Amino acid sequence: MAREPREGGRGRDRERDRDGDEIVDKLVTINRVAKVVKGGRRFAFAALVVVGDQKGRVGYGAGKAREVPEAIRKATERAKRGMIRVPMKEGRTLHHDVHGRFGAGDVVLRSASAGTGIIAGGPLRAVFETLGIGDVVAKSLGSRNPHNMVKATFAALQQCASPRSVASRRGKKVSDLLGRREAAPVAAPAPEVSPDA
Repeated sequence: MAREPREGGRGRDRERDRDGDEIVDKLVTINRVAKVVKGGRRFAFAALVVVGDQKGRVGYGAGKAREVPEAIRKATERAKRGMIRVPMKEGRTLHHDVHGRFGAGDVVLRSASAGTGIIAGGPLRAVFETLGIGDVVAKSLGSRNPHNMVKATFAALQQCASPRSVASRRGKKVSDLLGRREAAPVAAPAPEVSPDA
């Protein structure tokens, strides 16, 4: 019985329509791993995949199998099961700067003004593109292992909070939280120096 060829491959994006949500998945890395047995070595493939709906939900998953397409499928299924929701400001950036750690992975994520774009490398970029963030600045300070970088990014994203959630937790209004910043005293402008002096 012939099996249908599955679409996939390194660096390819695939879109699927499931339950009305368009899920985008990105293959972050694929690694050949070996298990030493009595007769020699058994090779398998380990895949790391990030999925998201580009509207604030994102997840990651790892899968291992003897064939690449099967490893990607397993990783994608795990990623879909563990999706989280991230609050976004104006649907394009984070509400505030966050710092995340996982093992030796250490990342800093900063909110950015409109038009900045995604300033991030490799695995971090894949997370932001599937999440739907358009403006963000990210820096990896620790391990360059893709698994640690992705997990540290998710640790940071889980710390993100919207002004509405913070206000409800404190029993205040959103205007009380945001109004305080606008009411802060403005520093006096520096005195002008005449060009003749």
